Amino acid sequence: MAIKTFQHNQHTYNIAYEIVNPSAKHDFVVLHGWGSNKEIMKKAFEPYLDQFRHIYIDLPGFGGSTNHMVMDTQEYACVLEVFFELLGVKRDIIMGHSFGGKVATVLNPTLLVLLSTAGITLPKPLSVQVKIKMTKIANALGFGAFSKLFRAKDAQNLNQIMYETFKKVVDEDFSSRFENFNNKALICWGEDDTATPLIAGEKIHSLMQKSRFTSYQGDHFFFMQRSKAISTQISEEYLK
Repeated sequence: MAIKTFQHNQHTYNIAYEIVNPSAKHDFVVLHGWGSNKEIMKKAFEPYLDQFRHIYIDLPGFGGSTNHMVMDTQEYACVLEVFFELLGVKRDIIMGHSFGGKVATVLNPTLLVLLSTAGITLPKPLSVQVKIKMTKIANALGFGAFSKLFRAKDAQNLNQIMYETFKKVVDEDFSSRFENFNNKALICWGEDDTATPLIAGEKIHSLMQKSRFTSYQGDHFFFMQRSKAISTQISEEYLK
């Protein structure tokens, strides 16, 4: 693992990353989802796509990367743009899982690969609505520590900066971003995904004019078992 340190908007970022196939001509950037890290993505995709230079990145605030400010998805993309420039990373293919898919979309690669991506707002289940209300009540009564009990699973054990970041990004509606993406896109989804339901993937596909949609058996992390098939799709789509 390597660390790249740089300044952006008066903040210092230490971004952890790993490069596989360093001499390959085309770049394949891989971004993980919320609460995850580069190691999960590397485990799934490192064995494949050896004609590409793989760049696995820990997003700010996750894995080995630091974050000291509240950010939205756009700001995450801006930080990565600085990182790309410093390391000479090309935006040939960028793949993102869940939250990482939103960041990848903003970065506007030649080929965008979305794995069960967030960004389509759907009605919240009653259980989630109740947790939100209980959190607001606890905070209003001065029981901020108690309110942590009602946080979403992805928000558990976050420090305050990352919790505020989570609240910013979780309800972002990326419909217009998806609709205005004009390059090629591969959209891959888990048929049993409950975190980002299949209907969200179908919606993104309908918004992107140059997209190809494939569903696979599996949940939100379906790609761990389907990485070979996804890699074949990526290679065919980019090199054809």
